[in-house]
Amino acid sequence: MPILLRNMFRVVAVLGALLSLPQSAAASDVAWQIWQSDGVHALMRHAIAPGTGDPANFTLGDCTTQRNLDNTGRQQARQTGDRIREMGIELTSILTSQWCRCVDTAQLLDLGPVTEEPALNSFFRNRSTEAAQTAEIKAKLASLPGDEKLLLVTHQVNITALTDIFPRSGELILFRMSDDGTELDVLSRLMP
Repeated sequence: MPILLRNMFRVVAVLGALLSLPQSAAASDVAWQIWQSDGVHALMRHAIAPGTGDPANFTLGDCTTQRNLDNTGRQQARQTGDRIREMGIELTSILTSQWCRCVDTAQLLDLGPVTEEPALNSFFRNRSTEAAQTAEIKAKLASLPGDEKLLLVTHQVNITALTDIFPRSGELILFRMSDDGTELDVLSRLMP
C-alpha cells in the first residue's frame, strides 16, 4: 500500500476517533494542543464572582469594597490550574487585573508568579479608558519574544474589546498575535 494512502487512512482513523468523542471532549483536546503551540497565549475571565460590576464604594486594593470570588469561584480557579498543569502548559508570565477577583483567580491557579497589569483593569464603569487600555495590551503582546507564553486574567469587558467574544466566568480564550502585531487572532476557547 503506498505511503500516501496509508497516511490518509491514519488521518481518517484519527478524525473518526475524534468525531466519536462527545463534541466538547474532541474540541477540548484540540484546544489544549493549540495552547501548547509556540506563540499561543490565553486570556482568562476571572473565576465565578456572583453579581455584576462592583459596589458604589469600590476601592482598588480593598477587597471588602469589591465583588469577589465565592467558594465555587475559588474551587473553579484551583481546578483550572490543576488542569493546565495536567495538560503540560508552561507559562512564562501571568498578568492580572488589579481587581481582587482577578488577582485571586490568578493566584489560586498556582501556576507561577503573578504580576498586576493595570491595562487589564475593568473599564465596565468608565468606558473612556477602553481604547487606551486595549491598545496598551495589544502593544505589550506584539512586543513579546516568540518563546513567551502568557496568561492574562481579566474581565469580560476587556476580553470582549480584544476579541469580540463574551466569555463565561473562568473561560480561556486562546490566541496568537496577527502577523502585523495589531490584532489578536482567536484560535480556540476552553472551559476547563
